[in-house]
Amino acid sequence: MINEQIRDREVRLIGEDGEQLGVMSSKDAMKLAREADLDLVKIAPNAKPPVCKIVDYGKYRYELARKEKEAKKKQKVTEVKEIRLSPNIDVNDLNTKANQARKFLSKGDKVKVALRFRGREMAHMGVGKQILEDFFKKLEDIAVIEKPAKMEGRSMIMFLGEKR
Repeated sequence: MINEQIRDREVRLIGEDGEQLGVMSSKDAMKLAREADLDLVKIAPNAKPPVCKIVDYGKYRYELARKEKEAKKKQKVTEVKEIRLSPNIDVNDLNTKANQARKFLSKGDKVKVALRFRGREMAHMGVGKQILEDFFKKLEDIAVIEKPAKMEGRSMIMFLGEKR
């Protein structure tokens, strides 16, 4: 809220330099803001009494937007990368997939390992479990199992995360 939108009887006022001007009526605060050719902005509406500050509103909004943008820059968004395997995968193919997963994990992403069963392969669930265990053993030094292997439809799925 700014200027005339502030309807409180009393407000705690902070000057343009950041000094405390004390508790006063909102009319007096408005008068001080006009004299300084600036805006009266409510910065803490939930306080008793509410805290208002004399600032240039456009500049104030710009500073807030800049701070939000800076905070967004420092965030790390983790993605979930998927690696698909099949029950009759060869050792070298498994090594290649494990190296790919290692790259994803080192970048800070999570890895979803999906082992897809087709047709008669559904009869050999134990083989699938063994393949996922071997896959994890290749990544044990940098990975940790976040969700253990579990069947979902025709796929056995396991989630890996980076070891902290």
